[in-house]
Amino acid sequence: MNNYPLIQARALAKKYDYTLFENIDITLWSKQSMAVMGRSGSGKSTLLHILSSFLEPDSGEVELLGKNIAKLKESELLELRRKHIGIIFQSHYLFKGMTALENIKAASYLAQTEVDYELLKRLEIDDIIHKKVGQLSGGQQQRVSIARVLTKKPKIVFADEPTGNLDKITANLVMDILNEYIKEHSGALFLVTHDLEIAKKAQKIYLLEDGKLHIV
Repeated sequence: MNNYPLIQARALAKKYDYTLFENIDITLWSKQSMAVMGRSGSGKSTLLHILSSFLEPDSGEVELLGKNIAKLKESELLELRRKHIGIIFQSHYLFKGMTALENIKAASYLAQTEVDYELLKRLEIDDIIHKKVGQLSGGQQQRVSIARVLTKKPKIVFADEPTGNLDKITANLVMDILNEYIKEHSGALFLVTHDLEIAKKAQKIYLLEDGKLHIV
């Protein structure tokens, strides 16, 4: 195990016209997964964006892989995002004019990794990878998006409602794959979801309510 957490957040706070959350502390070590639940508007996606370095907190600090992201140069932050952070968004952000495989290969090229065809088979998309993204269902696009993220071989995976477009059986399959991935690669998974059954697949479960994190 690393001598530092993969994710370490201290006293995070964010407010707009009202306080979204404050005094949020999070620690996630190698091979650990954490799910945060909450009602729409509770701030769980905002928290994910802060932890993944794409949004600044009003106060508090975030360390990823032992590095305080607020103190990194822009080039260092970009390198961290490119090599070590993978984000599964609710919106897939796939390149519509390309095939599923071309989308995945683009990620492998940028990260200098190989496409894992066994992963595509496990995600049950190996038979549709030569189709254009626009020809795929929402659930298929979601799984292509997940394959693209894991192809980067990130150390930390952030997932924002990664099973929202999937049926129950496929959703459980995806969560099993994500959990196996972080164990195999000594990574960490931070997940936000509204689905308790999906949250139960994580080692730690919290509810973000009234601006605070509560253990479930």
